[in-house]
Amino acid sequence: MTTGGLSRAGALLLVVMLVVAACSSSAATTAPTTAPASQAAPSAAASPAGGGGASGNAVSIIDFGFTPQSLTAKIGQEITWTNTGNAAHTVTFDSGGIDSSGTLAAGATFKHTFDAAGTFTYHCSIHSSMTGTITVSQ
Repeated sequence: MTTGGLSRAGALLLVVMLVVAACSSSAATTAPTTAPASQAAPSAAASPAGGGGASGNAVSIIDFGFTPQSLTAKIGQEITWTNTGNAAHTVTFDSGGIDSSGTLAAGATFKHTFDAAGTFTYHCSIHSSMTGTITVSQ
């Protein structure tokens, strides 16, 4: 069903994009941020087959997935994960050392600044099928 030219899925996508944009530009966060990069320098993991991904600085946790699932960033760039769904989730890096320090409730955010190049895979420790990748370059 469409209303005024937008499908229900299109309208939902527009709302999610507006929420992510609002959260990305806000200085306040509702979840803890990670330790300074000098304390949490992850090691680079092997690059997954296929590579690539969206660039930017925001990942939405929508229902039971990370969107985009694959993201490219530059060294020194801060990435923000925002839980836009109703279920609690985590952002837990496979290599260890980086974690959202507990669950992210609906609307909560987690931020991390990458200080090394590499491919970093992560998952939700509550829902193991939720995975993502951040590829960081010079």
